[in-house]
Amino acid sequence: MSRPVVVIGAGVAGASVAYFLGRAGVPVTVVDAGEHTASHVPSALVNPVRGQSGGVDPQALAGVALTWALLRDLAAQGLPIPHSQSGVLRPVPDERTRARFEKNLPPALVHDWLSPARVSAPLAAGWAHVLSLPQGGWLEGAALCRALLAASGAEVVRGRARAWAAQSVTLDSGDTWAARSVVWCGGSVGATWAGLGAGLGGPHRMGTLLTLDRAPGPVPLSFGAYLAPAAQGGVLGATFEAPSPRWTSPHLPLASLGWLLGKGAALTDLSGLRVTGQWTGTRLSGLRAGRGEDGVWHLSGLGSKGFLLGPLLAQGLAAEVSASLASRAG
Repeated sequence: MSRPVVVIGAGVAGASVAYFLGRAGVPVTVVDAGEHTASHVPSALVNPVRGQSGGVDPQALAGVALTWALLRDLAAQGLPIPHSQSGVLRPVPDERTRARFEKNLPPALVHDWLSPARVSAPLAAGWAHVLSLPQGGWLEGAALCRALLAASGAEVVRGRARAWAAQSVTLDSGDTWAARSVVWCGGSVGATWAGLGAGLGGPHRMGTLLTLDRAPGPVPLSFGAYLAPAAQGGVLGATFEAPSPRWTSPHLPLASLGWLLGKGAALTDLSGLRVTGQWTGTRLSGLRAGRGEDGVWHLSGLGSKGFLLGPLLAQGLAAEVSASLASRAG
């Protein structure tokens, strides 16, 4: 059976590609194993200023704007996603860190520097300044992926892709599909199952969220780890395990639990908060976006920027795939 486009992977990259192809009138089949999806994070930050160095991706502002616009579009279609464009607060420990952050801030990025006493959640002692980013916020990753797939009109097939080429995909079941185009959007686990390992682009990084009975405040806090609201309660999380050349089964070493709780306590007072559960996932770094020499399209390796840049890059990739299909048809 021939399919116009087959997308491998239904995380934020694959679901976004399917959505934008669907909007362009291109029928899509999405194949996904439905296991260990890093994009199904309970609460993900939409944060344009990254890491402890304060780096800002050149496409960050466009990515933030598109992600929020996408959530509004999906809500208008009856597919609301738990989220809040509440802003993000980035406390910094000293003048040197503030200067490093300021050096990276583009003029178009709306921001403000606050004293620790002015933030909505009381900070722990030791923070010198707080960078307020009103264009940021949080969203529920799993709900966004489900909504994108639903709105795309794609056929979703549960299964593992064992092999693929420019115009075919073979599943673990042995079935082989013909396709006019194939888009690989697998993440850490998909790359490892396929034997691609770190050669796909970059390392695999495992991280954990602890779900909380409530959030310490209405605005996410982020430096080293992050505390944020969620659809129910809140989360404390970070991507902190040592990089690995391949995906490994999710786990949380006791020492890592202590590290995470320590980072949370360094941000704000955790007393009175109760841990209600745990979520662990692994991200693949090393961005690949575009058409490879083998003719397969790729959008993978977004790392921690999945919800910041994933929809934006997917929109561009979908336009390229659509144009390629049209040129071949003509």
